[in-house]
Amino acid sequence: MRNTFAYLFLVVAVLASGYFILKMPRGEDAIKVIANSTHYQSAIYAEQFIQINESMENLNIDTAIFASGCFWGTEYYMQRATGVKKTEVGFIGGHVPNPSYSQVCTGTTGHAEAVRVIFDPEKTDFETLCRLFYETHDPTQLNRQGPDVGSQYRSAIFVKDDKQRKAAEKLTRLLIDQGLEVVTEINEMKPFYIAEQYHQNYYNNKGGTPYCHSYIKRFK
Repeated sequence: MRNTFAYLFLVVAVLASGYFILKMPRGEDAIKVIANSTHYQSAIYAEQFIQINESMENLNIDTAIFASGCFWGTEYYMQRATGVKKTEVGFIGGHVPNPSYSQVCTGTTGHAEAVRVIFDPEKTDFETLCRLFYETHDPTQLNRQGPDVGSQYRSAIFVKDDKQRKAAEKLTRLLIDQGLEVVTEINEMKPFYIAEQYHQNYYNNKGGTPYCHSYIKRFK
C-alpha cells in the first residue's frame, strides 16, 4: 500500500511540474514578465528567471551591463541601438543590497549607476554595444562624468563571461593605443538592482537629450 501511495504521489508531482513548465511565459512574454514583475526588484530572482527560461527553450536574448555616468544618458543611447529589446537603469558593484537612489548618491554604497541591456544576439552583439558605450561617454574621467562627480558615476563594464571580457579588453586596448588614458573598469557581473520607476526610460518620458553624454566616433 505504501508503495502505491508513493507511486501516486510521484505521478502527481510529475504532472504538476509539467503544468508549471507549460504555463511559464516564453519568448517576448518572458521578457515582459522579467521587466514588469514585482519580484524583479530582486536581482537574484531576475537573473534566475532569465537562466531558467533560456535553459528551457533557448530564449534568443543576451545581456550586457554598462556604467558610464548618469544612467539616464547611458540608457538614452542604448535604447536607440539596433537589436536592443529592453533596457533598465539601476545599481551594481556595491556592498549594500537593493539600495535606493538616495543611498547611492551618498557615494558610500560602492554602487555605480548602470544600465542593463537585453538584446537580440542575431541583430547585434556585445562588442557592438561596447563600442557604443565607449563612444557615448568620456572613458578617461575617473569617478565622474561631466558635471556629475563621485564613484557612483565611474566608467565600468560588468562582464558575464570570458567572451565579453575579451571583447571589452580588446576595445580598451584600441583606445589606449590611440593615446587615451582609459580608466574604465572591467569587472565580473554582480547583482544588479533596479532603480526607482521614475528613473526608467527617463528621456523618452520627460523629453530632452543627455546633459553629459554625446556621441564621439572612437573606432574605425
